Amino acid sequence: MRFRHSGVPGRGSPPAIFLCRVTTVLLLCTLLSACNRTPGPDAPSEALEDALGDTATGHAVKHLDPRYVCPMHPQIVRDEPGNCPICGMDLVARSLEPDTGGRPVVTVRGEVLQSMGVRTGRVEKGTLWQFIRTVGRVDYDETRMAHVHPRAEGWMERVSLRAEGDHVRRDQLLGDLYSPEILSAQVDFLIALERDGKAATEARIEKARNRLRLLGVTEATIQRIEKRMETQNTVPVTSPQAGVVTMLGVRDGMFVTPQKEIVTIADLSRVWVLVDVFEFQIDWLREGLETEITVPAYPGREWEGKVDYIYPDLDPKSRTLRVRLAFENPQELLKANMFAEVIIYGGPRRDVLVIPREAIIVTGERESVVKALGEGRFEPVDVITGMREGGNVEVLQGLAEGDEVVISGQ
Repeated sequence: MRFRHSGVPGRGSPPAIFLCRVTTVLLLCTLLSACNRTPGPDAPSEALEDALGDTATGHAVKHLDPRYVCPMHPQIVRDEPGNCPICGMDLVARSLEPDTGGRPVVTVRGEVLQSMGVRTGRVEKGTLWQFIRTVGRVDYDETRMAHVHPRAEGWMERVSLRAEGDHVRRDQLLGDLYSPEILSAQVDFLIALERDGKAATEARIEKARNRLRLLGVTEATIQRIEKRMETQNTVPVTSPQAGVVTMLGVRDGMFVTPQKEIVTIADLSRVWVLVDVFEFQIDWLREGLETEITVPAYPGREWEGKVDYIYPDLDPKSRTLRVRLAFENPQELLKANMFAEVIIYGGPRRDVLVIPREAIIVTGERESVVKALGEGRFEPVDVITGMREGGNVEVLQGLAEGDEVVISGQ
């Protein structure tokens, strides 16, 4: 083909031919230079990128450099070097190995590992002691609380108690009650006693006696009425047990009914401690486990007790389970509403896989560790953990004995 010369630059003009030739010469020089270059670890990819750029091929060639990830946060992946937006660590190149199932394996140079201060530990089998440390609150033993009600309506002529917190003995006088109904029952009892020698007298007497018992009249008062053969205007109200008055709902001269609770008495020789246990700790809880408490009021003293009852439902807000502990308190040193530090012992669990707690990375959705594969290679692995004791954690799934995991790093 012959090119026509014209005075105006354009298609087929000498300047265009000159540029085309220059481009061809530069491309050949580049290819020759790439072929003569001393090969290195990345020489094939670099030569291909240098030789076949966008200008020569007319389209972008896929970048063959590895992607970059954070050693401590493998979910952070970038196309170029930089810093992790979470911890600020330098991103390192990663590679995917066929035997990892597509999980990212990060290779870190030795000098980088040294500067990061990476510490690793081995997954080992050991013994973890099952115990729960928590706090609780001392409370009254509800099975040892007595609620005193009058059996008949009337008036409390005199109350022997003066304030809540008073200590009372069993059968101690609490007050005197005047009740027309009880007085009428006394009269019927005396009439039955006076009919001596008639038929069915004993049955009638016992019936009248039982009526007085049902109205709350004590045996000592009934015997006194029978001996003196006269009624009493007031009858005594006595304490059914020893303890402390926790509620006093009556004063001198008050009108009371059977629905009215006049006194509540709590026996402090045995108390409860109520504690809340987290949901992940309830797997091995059972009634009868040994437990121990200390209270700030008595430093150095300990009380030993047992798990008395495990409540059937969790608190919907705190997601904790309430557990009731029982402790003997003969000296009544433990007071209601005291705070107590609690340890519940569950015994040892042997031959379990154990790793340091600091190796666990909690993401909110799962728990992971960074597994050390050797020669500067690391891989994130999801794990399922079990019980925790001190600085150790039980591993249920994800690791095997002898595996090495990253414990910490800067």
